[in-house]
Amino acid sequence: MDTSLQRPEEPAPTANAMRRALRRARDGVALDTAEAAVLLQARGDDLADLCASAARVRDAGLEAAGRPGVITYSRKVFIPLTRLCRDRCHYCTFVTVPGKLRRDGHGMYLSPDEVLDIARRGAGAGCKEALFTLGDRPEDRWPEAREWLDAHGYDDTLAYVRAMAVRVLEETGLLPHLNPGVMTWTDLQRLKPVSPSMGMMLETTATRLWSEPGGPHHGSPDKDPAVRLRVLQDAGRSNVPFTTGILIGIGETYTERAESLFAIRKVARQYHGIQEVIVQNFRAKPGTAMRSVPDADLGELAAAVAVTRLLLGPSARVQAPPNLVGDEHALMIGAGIDDWGGVSPLTPDHVNPERPWPHIDELADRTARSGFALRERLTVYPEFVKRGEPWLDPRLLPHVTALADPETGLAREDARPTGLPWQEPDEVFAPTGRTDLHRTVDTTGRTADRRDDFDDVYGDWDALREQAAEGSGTDTAAGPRGASAPERLDADVRSALATAADDPERLADDQALALLHADGTALDELCRIADDVRRDTVGDEVTYIVTRNINFTNVCYTGCRFCAFAQRRTDADAYTLSLEQVADRARQAWDVGAVEVCMQGGIHPDLPGTAYFDIARAVKERVPGMHVHAFSPMEVVNGATRTGLSVRDWLQQAKEAGLDTIPGTAAEILDDEVRWILTKGKLPAATWVEVVTEAHRLGIRSSSTMMYGHVDRPHHWLGHLRLLDRIQRETGGFTEFVTLPFVHTNAPVYLAGIARPGPTVRDNRAVTAMARLLLHPRIPNIQTSWVKLGTEGAAEMLRSGANDLGGTLMEETISRMAGSSYGSHRSIRGLEAVAEAAGRPSRPRTTTYGQVPAERVATARAFDGQLPELLPVLDA
Repeated sequence: MDTSLQRPEEPAPTANAMRRALRRARDGVALDTAEAAVLLQARGDDLADLCASAARVRDAGLEAAGRPGVITYSRKVFIPLTRLCRDRCHYCTFVTVPGKLRRDGHGMYLSPDEVLDIARRGAGAGCKEALFTLGDRPEDRWPEAREWLDAHGYDDTLAYVRAMAVRVLEETGLLPHLNPGVMTWTDLQRLKPVSPSMGMMLETTATRLWSEPGGPHHGSPDKDPAVRLRVLQDAGRSNVPFTTGILIGIGETYTERAESLFAIRKVARQYHGIQEVIVQNFRAKPGTAMRSVPDADLGELAAAVAVTRLLLGPSARVQAPPNLVGDEHALMIGAGIDDWGGVSPLTPDHVNPERPWPHIDELADRTARSGFALRERLTVYPEFVKRGEPWLDPRLLPHVTALADPETGLAREDARPTGLPWQEPDEVFAPTGRTDLHRTVDTTGRTADRRDDFDDVYGDWDALREQAAEGSGTDTAAGPRGASAPERLDADVRSALATAADDPERLADDQALALLHADGTALDELCRIADDVRRDTVGDEVTYIVTRNINFTNVCYTGCRFCAFAQRRTDADAYTLSLEQVADRARQAWDVGAVEVCMQGGIHPDLPGTAYFDIARAVKERVPGMHVHAFSPMEVVNGATRTGLSVRDWLQQAKEAGLDTIPGTAAEILDDEVRWILTKGKLPAATWVEVVTEAHRLGIRSSSTMMYGHVDRPHHWLGHLRLLDRIQRETGGFTEFVTLPFVHTNAPVYLAGIARPGPTVRDNRAVTAMARLLLHPRIPNIQTSWVKLGTEGAAEMLRSGANDLGGTLMEETISRMAGSSYGSHRSIRGLEAVAEAAGRPSRPRTTTYGQVPAERVATARAFDGQLPELLPVLDA
């Protein structure tokens, strides 16, 4: 390693600084980064003092967890699926090259038979965990890896990981713990149904150790600290019990080491999904670039363990690998660990092969000498076993419960793994719950304004407030609940208005932002210009569609903080429709003149990825002429990841099942700075773009949307509209743009005091007008929402550049559950009245803005686009 990147010299802390930091640790006072860096240097009597404080915190946590005096471990078998990797870490002996594998008689990957042989021997030896360890995306670096995957029918390494995890579950009963390196949000969705827990070491947040030549991670794209932190965040958003940790002694400073621990703590507090933190000491290995770097000594490791415990608190699970601590097991216990990690009675530690695992009886004896009992846990920690959904996928529950003690969540030590089918839950479409919600939401209303798990299901509200404050932006004059339009220079607005009137396509970003802030007479002029552009583009007719919304379930664990529709399966307002009910509702809609059903639902954990095909097929079989407009990009990704299909292949199969177009919902604001405040676990902006782009390429058109007026700012609106325009330039697949004002009343993010109470009238007019101008001429149809704005509000938007009113809906529960007061359905005459209020004629349209067949128009007129009766309530 380049000597310039060895740990820079740091002045030793003064005796006074150490005494102060130790006193604060004893008193339980929150430590800052500087104090943590001081304590990381504690040795001798100072280290003993530090460890005593950490041990007290650990003991309090074990008492609160109901297992005082217990240190845990997992009996595991190590499955090195491939030793190829695209990274070049300077201390690693696990990774090798294709030529060496061939010379040693090995394949590029373990074969399925080799995987299962290891797993079966592990099960026979009493193991319950199958630890899959492998290099990061080797196919990106090694043609031999790509060739092996192609020859065996796998799109990528993670597809093979998923397949082998399923085989291990079904044929041995071992629980997979997956360590495939850096994963995207989508990767986590793919792997969660086959693995109760996953992991990836953060190692360090010291960027210089990755970015500068000679650093231990230089040349390793997956060791960028920002990338690895994103994985931790995405795992938390995805409700994946996740293992991470730090690697000490690779050239980081004490301050950098402390910063790494604070970064882990921040993620743990935000999402409550870090199940354990490993504190691992660097050990130099022959044959590596860092073979001459001194090992991190065990006193340094003990100090790092103790500081980890103090920073992460009593509820954290802290581990030190028992094969890397020499004979100092007592020192690590005294420093605050409460777990020894995975220990294998069968396979070596392939990452540290020179350090054999201790025998479990020996480890139990060493643990007992320190006054603790050693107890076996599963790969997923007991806290998450007892939490259940959404942390454990329903497909894994039989495998986990077969091995878990129902009282403690620890392993049943007498249990022996047995292969169990990995399959979808039975009777997914059994009608359950409040299936009449579409009707009673307008009469009885919702049961309560919030769920009783409000305080924890969405993550940590205090951490979210800090995040919202950090990203509040600079283009507003007021706070989160204030107006979103400060004063702008009149000259800026005048110049921008002149450009907009002359040619909207010439609007520069600074001009567009000035117009998004327009108010008073400037706003009036902006809306007039937008309305003129509307008239020239699509004429005066206001369009609408006779459609029925069918929300087939509201059971969802995604954790969107703006959504008041989602329920747990046990909540009073939860429901799921049967396929028969979905088809019945589509038939009812057809009988009163509908040309479309719009179908979306919650991300129900029981729904298989093929359920969406069944829904589309059920409608088409019952009503062949009905246009199926269904499944948001979030649902598309959910379907694709649960089936193991690519997004493109899933969409193709959905199209074959009857899907015609998709709604461009789940967009909210296409800026992750905003998205990660609005939602805990929804798809990132880039994934939304991927889905709609793939759909358009397959000939599946979509709408586009923007939900605004919460924690966003005008510069976010501008970026969102520019992105939609770019996609439309490339694909031409958007049928319309729909403005969705945020309905705040029952939205969790508003009830928590973070979001504004929806957009102002000024905001609505400015967004509608600017959508017309910024999307001109590529997206000609701008839709306003009577559900969210009512008659007068929608009419005003029709005078501000909009030309479409959406649909009759027949049943609308999502906005109504959020607190919208404008009803759940609107008759044809009611929609025409909105157009008349704006002084405009109106006409019906199809989903893609074509002419409606005369027979459909006549039927719709006869019933006024309304249902004569609603379905009866079905008993669960």
